[in-house]
Amino acid sequence: MEFFTIGVYNSSEKEFFDKLFENNIDTFCDIRQRRGVRGAKYSFVNSNRLQQKLNDLEIKYGYIPDLAPTSEIRELQKEIDIEKGELKSERQELGKVFVIEYKNRILKNFDFEKFFESLDQIGANRIALFCVEEHPEACHRSIVSGKLMTNYNYKITHL
Repeated sequence: MEFFTIGVYNSSEKEFFDKLFENNIDTFCDIRQRRGVRGAKYSFVNSNRLQQKLNDLEIKYGYIPDLAPTSEIRELQKEIDIEKGELKSERQELGKVFVIEYKNRILKNFDFEKFFESLDQIGANRIALFCVEEHPEACHRSIVSGKLMTNYNYKITHL
């Protein structure tokens, strides 16, 4: 199995799906808490439209809510963004408090072995972990990626 990460901010619909297609992604793991984005600009990643398009591209879709940060953890990052005067869509990195809380409350309890087994069962080979932020360092998917690299020796490619 190979893992990739992808965000949507600052990508057009065509650019976003081209990245998946060009990298032969066969399995798409949505690790957002809420599977919708406000406004028309990124409406193509709202759950129903996204799943339909992935189906058209013959890419399997999975929602992994156990990897999503809780509302409380997301609120911690929102406070940091406000202090910095930074928009979520322009964020470059996560705050330390968010990282600590995400690792302690989410990653520590996530069953990666069960996750890998479920991917094996569906024949997943090239798996994209998805959330909205453009830069992986600005998103919890970088923390998940770090765990996959450090604990399981997977190489991660950021699309």
